[in-house]
Amino acid sequence: MTQKPIAQTTFQQPPTMPSLDGQSSAKHDEDQDQSNLKEDPQQGLLNQVYEWLHHEKTRRQNRKARKSEATSYAPPEDDAPASDVPLEKPSSSPSSSESSFSLDKLEKILLQYATTRPESTHRQPVKKQSRRRLKGLRRGSASESELTDAEAPPPGVEAYLDNTKTLAYTGGGAVEENTDSSASVKQTKEAEAWLIFKTEIVRLVHTLQLKGWRKVPAELAGDIEVVRLSGALTNAVYVVEPPKNLPPPKTDSNTLVSRKPPPKLLLRIYGPQVDHLIDREKELQILRRLGKKNIGPRILGTFLNGRFEEYFEARPLTHKELRMPETAKQVAKRMRELHEGITLLDEEREGGPMIFKNWDKWVDRCEQVTTWLDKELESPQNEAKAATEPWRRRGYVCGVPWDVFRKAVENYRIWLISTSGGMAEIKRQLVFAHNDTQYGNLLRMEPATQSPLLLPANEHKQLVVIDFEYSSANTPGFEFANHFTEWCYNYHDEERSWACNNRAYPKPDQQYQFVSTYLTHHPGATGTVSPLATPTIRARASAAIAPLDLDEGSDGPSVSQNEISIEDEHDKEVRFLMQQTRIWRVMGSAQWIAWGIVQAKVPGMEEGIAEALAAENGSGEAEKNGNGEEKRPSANEEADEEGDFDYLAYAQDRAMFFWSDLLALNLIKAEELPAPLVEHIRSRLVEY
Repeated sequence: MTQKPIAQTTFQQPPTMPSLDGQSSAKHDEDQDQSNLKEDPQQGLLNQVYEWLHHEKTRRQNRKARKSEATSYAPPEDDAPASDVPLEKPSSSPSSSESSFSLDKLEKILLQYATTRPESTHRQPVKKQSRRRLKGLRRGSASESELTDAEAPPPGVEAYLDNTKTLAYTGGGAVEENTDSSASVKQTKEAEAWLIFKTEIVRLVHTLQLKGWRKVPAELAGDIEVVRLSGALTNAVYVVEPPKNLPPPKTDSNTLVSRKPPPKLLLRIYGPQVDHLIDREKELQILRRLGKKNIGPRILGTFLNGRFEEYFEARPLTHKELRMPETAKQVAKRMRELHEGITLLDEEREGGPMIFKNWDKWVDRCEQVTTWLDKELESPQNEAKAATEPWRRRGYVCGVPWDVFRKAVENYRIWLISTSGGMAEIKRQLVFAHNDTQYGNLLRMEPATQSPLLLPANEHKQLVVIDFEYSSANTPGFEFANHFTEWCYNYHDEERSWACNNRAYPKPDQQYQFVSTYLTHHPGATGTVSPLATPTIRARASAAIAPLDLDEGSDGPSVSQNEISIEDEHDKEVRFLMQQTRIWRVMGSAQWIAWGIVQAKVPGMEEGIAEALAAENGSGEAEKNGNGEEKRPSANEEADEEGDFDYLAYAQDRAMFFWSDLLALNLIKAEELPAPLVEHIRSRLVEY
């Protein structure tokens, strides 16, 4: 789960088909000029005038050279000796001088205009001769590198970026002269830490050769702005901006050089416990697949514990916006486009839903953590420590001892597979799902007045989905359940950012509208469509839901039997997916409980787990575990100093939703649970 921002200056995209043989005929050049003129009339006009200017100046220079040559070697008159003939260049006429001056002045105007156009500074007037020499690299003609960018891995460097001393949400502004001698030692150290952090960032972007950032010299590292974004739960995320006043690029007078500043960057540094959760190599492979479909931000470069991403000028949704009817429809459309737009690989479908694989991968680590926590709760010193450690006052992490909770998950999983028609049927239903559509991962573009995004048919495209680190094969029912549960969270609540407000879960009519919009949205066929298209969903829905009891003798309005059949079929589809959403919701809770436990930060926990492993498996295993957790003290500092997200409280609270769902589905009896737990979860039941 994470958050970030997005949208940026749109660059002209290459066509889908490359030039086959790199031909560069004059006809193609003319077509290209017309294409540029259509896309940006002002830029096209600027290019044409500049080309005419260059041609005219060259023509006049050649003409002057010919005249000079003719005058220099004119035959002597009146039999005068050749040595007596002057070889001076004749002076230019007043009209000729004025013309040259006018052309120079026009060139100066064009140069000034080109460097002051913010939206077009990346395009410079190009000479046709130069363009013909660069076969296959003309604008509008896809170069080899452009064609392979989506498939080739982003540049990477074997470097580690330490952000343990720059986790604050303030302090990353440009360095200013500070003559105040009263600055505290702490403030001075923080300023030094940020300067070191910025210097390392500039060093990394230079090594990765990120576009435009060579303009930022290393000595100006302190002038870049680095701001940490709030709302990111798994990683630390920063926006990196270039200095406000970069020195102008050096160039000769006949060259138009863009003065556009380097683009903003999104810097993502992985959290200390993420290795337990996410396979980063697999994530990068998925991101490259998404890049082929122009979905999500591009990965610009990677390093050992993080990466740089394309930054979009947009704002994340708020938790209240997520519930707005129009926004919900837009999310549903975007979800359908993702599900249909990315084709699952054979091994992904055969591997089954990722939510099962996540649980299987995380469960051992969960058992280590929760077993230690449970023992601490049962220890004699628990009451004394509870004064300073709030988690001890909340009781068992999962509401019950770990072994009881794990057994409940296993029993529910067996029931879920059976109820869904078996693993073969579940695999048939799989789509490429985002799996983390919380409001911080949905960004609202704010387009210009004339943008095509303002057209009614494109309004949903103002939403940009980001953070695909949990994306994988799952069922539509799980995707809906996960998204609907995110309606219950406000990760920016100052006191209870971890709390699940069950009363905010969408009502049946809201769910119906969302799923209906999802089913009726048919994205344009811009590529290979997922095998699980709408007709396949309809077939499953018809088999799973009993026919509706329609009153054939009603005296309602005259409607054709065909229209009734279509509406009936659509209603079956919607209700089938709503039923699937209901039964998959419990598995979602189990997964996110495990997610919270894996990332829990409790003083002394890692040492306690290491000791237990050493006693059980020998020192080698304990040492291995300890090495994996070397940076835990820094993570704890983050929690203490910055009020970090309380993962353990999140897991404990989500466990209440888990038990309330099992109780509502009659998968557990009230007498099997502690009375205080039953009393609490009854108040949180969501029967739909």
